[in-house]
Amino acid sequence: MRLSEQEIIERLDECLEAEFTFIRTDQLARVLLPLEWRHQHFILAWARSLASTQVELAHQFVAHVVRVIHDMDRQTIEEWAAFTLDVYDTSGLYPAMEVIRQVEDYVDLSRQRKVGSVYSEVRGVLGNFVHGLAGRELKLESKDHTYTDSETLYLPKVVSALENREDNFNLFKSIVTLQWAQTRFGTFRHQPLDVLKQYEDSEKAIALYHRLETFRLEACIERELPGLYRRMQDIKNQLGQRTCPPEWQEQVVALGSTGATAADSLRLVEQLYASALPAPVCYQGELRLHEVDEVMQARIEREKALLRLKLADTLDELTPNDRKKDGRQFELKEKTVSSDQRDENDILEPGMYELTLDDVPITPPEAVRNLLTSIQLDFGRIPDDYLTPAGDGEYDPSLFRETDPDEVWQGTYHEEDAEFYDEWDVKRDHYRKRWCVLREREVKPGDRHFARNTLVKYHGLAERLRKTFEAMRDEDCLLKRQVNGSDVDIDALVEALADTRDGAEMTDRLFTRMHRSERNIAVAFMVDMSGSTRGWINDAERESLILLCEALECLGDRYAIYGFSGNTRKKCDLYRIKSFTEHYTDDVKARIANIEPQEYTRMGVTIRHLAKLLGNQPARTRMLITLSDGKPDDIDHYRGDYGIEDTRKALVEARYAGIHSFCITIDRHGPEYLPHMYGAANYTLVDDVSRLPLKVSDIYRKLTT
Repeated sequence: MRLSEQEIIERLDECLEAEFTFIRTDQLARVLLPLEWRHQHFILAWARSLASTQVELAHQFVAHVVRVIHDMDRQTIEEWAAFTLDVYDTSGLYPAMEVIRQVEDYVDLSRQRKVGSVYSEVRGVLGNFVHGLAGRELKLESKDHTYTDSETLYLPKVVSALENREDNFNLFKSIVTLQWAQTRFGTFRHQPLDVLKQYEDSEKAIALYHRLETFRLEACIERELPGLYRRMQDIKNQLGQRTCPPEWQEQVVALGSTGATAADSLRLVEQLYASALPAPVCYQGELRLHEVDEVMQARIEREKALLRLKLADTLDELTPNDRKKDGRQFELKEKTVSSDQRDENDILEPGMYELTLDDVPITPPEAVRNLLTSIQLDFGRIPDDYLTPAGDGEYDPSLFRETDPDEVWQGTYHEEDAEFYDEWDVKRDHYRKRWCVLREREVKPGDRHFARNTLVKYHGLAERLRKTFEAMRDEDCLLKRQVNGSDVDIDALVEALADTRDGAEMTDRLFTRMHRSERNIAVAFMVDMSGSTRGWINDAERESLILLCEALECLGDRYAIYGFSGNTRKKCDLYRIKSFTEHYTDDVKARIANIEPQEYTRMGVTIRHLAKLLGNQPARTRMLITLSDGKPDDIDHYRGDYGIEDTRKALVEARYAGIHSFCITIDRHGPEYLPHMYGAANYTLVDDVSRLPLKVSDIYRKLTT
């Protein structure tokens, strides 16, 4: 039934908070009044959902959706509204409002998204791909234009030139590869901007240089990454792009030879300047030398100072009592070939050189190795004056101080060494994309005597647990419905007799037998380190983990221990106590001893991260066991239904991934919310904290037997 104008106004007043925002809901109501009742209810439902996040977004949605309500199907409108929320989450209010106002542009974008590769969806995969390539560590960002400034790769929002999503992803990967190759193989060495801007038509000269460099870089990629090179050529063939203009054949062959450098491309610009410019290759992007030059100049000065300061620190460590340090110089000696034989495109990776002081090899810190790699990319070598340690007072060290890992969270969140995860918003019935920033940290070792003291304190219990777990390791399991066996399977026999009465053939699987099978289990323990665990609860957690680890060592199960805490979505901390690949060493015991209460309990992001780690384990059974003292909670809106529903959604995702989840809680209110989150049989309440060490081990035994 179609709503009246007054009914529409009342609903809009409620969701748009008209009394406080002064939005003219009467004007909006007049726009909605002529629509069919199904359109009215659909728009008002989405207005309510948008208003739960931002009232002005809901206002703009109602004002603009009427333009397209008859031309767009309902699914596309829902995707548009959901995309608006994603943009709001990642970029803020004004970019999100632009998405609403330019709804026709979204329609075009949505068509591309159906077959295209979307940056926001593949960013993580591309980031891992770039980090696996040699050279300087590069950042990724999305922009309207594709290029690199030599530190950041700027990539398109959507790649949709090909017919299916897989091919478009490969095209996206090819774009990233060529931008990376520009920094790796020296496109920006030899000051190309200074040379090219002297031409009468400098823009044409730059475009010509870019095209020549693309040919040279393709040859470099073919030598370094032949499989990816073949894929790039397949993409060009699909798009019908010619590999090389006939009149350029001789020059392209020269650029494809081993040892060809960017200097050769610069020389060829003059030779080919009068010729027509070939069409660009589908993955080459743009060449913005002015932006590269600006970024490079700042980096060159910064990295020279940083390297010399680092070398001064290294010199102090190597010669603490030597006061005569002026004039001392480090040397970089190649282990393979001499520098006059080395191709300029080849940079020295760690392991290909020695850093020496007075002909004595030293092991450079990782920060020094990274600086040496980056400087080589800019110069093709390490200038001699870069290897001279900085003298006292030569630089102000505070200007080049490295960021404290804990300071990156002051202000906007930081992407380095962090992972982004979606979060479920129950009010909008939609994920907040890349909403939580999680950083994995290592717990520093604490009291080295804690583990020993715990074992002394619980001597009897520890011995009993050890014997119980040893028995679990050696115990046989009963296999039912076997063809041969030592006993009759009564259940199978009853079913078989019933089948024969119905005229079916009797099965021959009527026996049971004992079988000793190897355990194939991977378990992640997720330990609540929120501030509410302070005191006796924290002591019980640490003692429980010591007893459990001692018992698990008898079983040989793969297990990991991570603590979690957080303070808003920008600071979700995961504390690595023991990884899956780590042995139960004295350092692990000391980290358990140093588990300390931190801040709040944001659980969903931690579950998603640990589920990903568990998914990488080659185990038949994967389990996630949580030790917690309360419900999900954080200083922002992550409490109540919001926190509970996000945690439940993360647990459902884990279950779909084949991970069994279980919660051990000491919260007496746990039965009010844990059945909804974990399921009625997947949690237990320990009402006496002093019994936690026994209960944790006992529950683990029951879950994995």
